[in-house]
Amino acid sequence: MIKLPPGVEINNLIDKLKAFSWEASDILIKYAQIIKDSNNKSNILANNNDEDPVTIADLKVNEMMIRNITENYKNINWEILSEENVKTDLNNRRINKDFVWVLDPLDGTKDFMQGSGNYAMHLALNHKNKCYISIVLIPDKDELWITNYHAIWCENRKKEYTKPNLLLNNNLKDMTIVTSKNHSNQTLQNLIKKVKFKEVIEMGSIGCKIASILRGESDIYICLSLPGESSPKDWDFAAPAAVLKAAGGAITNINNEELIYGKSNFEQGGIIIASNNKLNHERICLEIKEVINKYDLYSFNLIKRSYWCRSRLRI
Repeated sequence: MIKLPPGVEINNLIDKLKAFSWEASDILIKYAQIIKDSNNKSNILANNNDEDPVTIADLKVNEMMIRNITENYKNINWEILSEENVKTDLNNRRINKDFVWVLDPLDGTKDFMQGSGNYAMHLALNHKNKCYISIVLIPDKDELWITNYHAIWCENRKKEYTKPNLLLNNNLKDMTIVTSKNHSNQTLQNLIKKVKFKEVIEMGSIGCKIASILRGESDIYICLSLPGESSPKDWDFAAPAAVLKAAGGAITNINNEELIYGKSNFEQGGIIIASNNKLNHERICLEIKEVINKYDLYSFNLIKRSYWCRSRLRI
């Protein structure tokens, strides 16, 4: 049983996190509306990087969440790993505490800019690089997914509660796959075509994709990163993975190995598979790997070499 740091009580902590999250929701909804009303979306951009845009909303939520955690829990022996802070402060890469908050203030920034509503905030409290408490906020749907290590639930601002409703489709050809709208590649598209899933849904934000599995709208999500190209990071997966696992689903690499957090580059590369049923997950991973090998879609040796080299260089 994991013990929180002295002075931190789990129910009180969850209550505060919910309040912080709804404050983040207000910020994100405000700027989402500004985007819809504005003829010039660049007005809310904080950088000029089309491939990895940062908005004022990212920075506002980032600042607010870190301030609230810091001010409400002074002198607590934990650290905060934030996507936005890593981009601007290399010292933020050196995380060595047992308890670490992993924050993505706005997951799905491109979708946010496009006005799709498929964006989320992720917050996870990791203990020794394993997720203990997790929150996935989806403002556009008024959803707050929470796991507190023992339970998983979803609530809205009115404190109306719903539970996960995962589908029990066991065969790949009966499954609906949810895939990236803005971060896909031809290799992944080829894999999806060869498997012949029942249906393909495209949306942004890993948090939104995992929530679609939790609601029973889809069955599986595959993230495929190519050698030498960008890949998701800890803050993309830590919170969504925790809520999915708590609900009875599973998320691993293609070899059915648990995701490892806290690496020097925080990368989650290669092929990651999230599915609706932990009991069938190992078989699903094996079947997808067989399709990849049959059609020579992906070089596992090349990907291992690429990420080994990048880890050695501490990129």
